[in-house]
Amino acid sequence: MPHISLDRKIDLFDFAKSFSSVFEKSPLIKISTIYVEKNGFNALLPAVIIDEKHQEFLIEISTTLKKTTIRLFPMTDPVKTNAVKSSLVKIYHQIKKHFPDISISKTNLLEYLESDLTS
Repeated sequence: MPHISLDRKIDLFDFAKSFSSVFEKSPLIKISTIYVEKNGFNALLPAVIIDEKHQEFLIEISTTLKKTTIRLFPMTDPVKTNAVKSSLVKIYHQIKKHFPDISISKTNLLEYLESDLTS
């Protein structure tokens, strides 16, 4: 399962205030809102991807006292296309912009992170 783990807890309510919609045309990647659970430990971001196929799914950001993880919400299981994986990276970049001192502790999306920085 594609994921990006970060080295500390982030404040999801604070991040939600600065979240800006993601919209790219080719392939289509649309993430327009964020919903934070009232406990502040989980957030869901509805995503629409149109590349080889049309897919709608949820991106989950979950926090514990020591880390934060960005991943696909397990109850939605899209085909893991390049655009689906890139959508997780786009959320990471917004988090990194808002919390510049955060670092990746574990990921299986390194090639997407590197290619996103060069494009």
